Amino acid sequence: MRIRSVEYAGTIAQPGGEPPGSLPQVAFSGRSNVGKSSLINTLLRRTRNKIAHVSSTPGKTQALNFYRVNDGFFLVDLPGYGYAQVPQSVREQWAELIEWYLGESGLVKGVVHLVDARHRPTKHDHRMVEYLGELGLPTLIVLTKMDKLRTREGEQSIARAIEELKLEEAQLVPFSSKTGRGREDLLDALAELVGLEEAGE
Repeated sequence: MRIRSVEYAGTIAQPGGEPPGSLPQVAFSGRSNVGKSSLINTLLRRTRNKIAHVSSTPGKTQALNFYRVNDGFFLVDLPGYGYAQVPQSVREQWAELIEWYLGESGLVKGVVHLVDARHRPTKHDHRMVEYLGELGLPTLIVLTKMDKLRTREGEQSIARAIEELKLEEAQLVPFSSKTGRGREDLLDALAELVGLEEAGE
């Protein structure tokens, strides 16, 4: 899939909110400091004029942000969790929003969940993968920051994530926002999720 056009399409801040259109949707989730905004900008070729806000302060994404890609689907950036320095009440609001969106909205074609390749999957990662399995949502795990690991360390990180999160090998994509590793694989997976492969998108 080639990225021809990307635009910010809208935000949902409360459960029950209306999406900005009826296109297929793929959600991106992950820990607050996992590199989600950097990945989205690299994936969509927006490394200079960034579309997803990259901050040194984790937890800046506080709602569901919709990006219209190729006028064919929405990439939906979910609020992060973990290191975000926000009150517990705000975290609970984020959880309610995410659970409504993934479990009740009926709009999501699949979820791309990001895990930091340098560390073991966290309890939050395990919970998310289990939750997505219960919902029956197609799930792809992306190991971010692969460029920070030596080759052997990277291989060990991949094997560890597959074992601990009980994944099929095809469910995991090693990725680096710095080098672009994994970008084409992830784009191909997104095209398949939203049904664009037959159209040669």
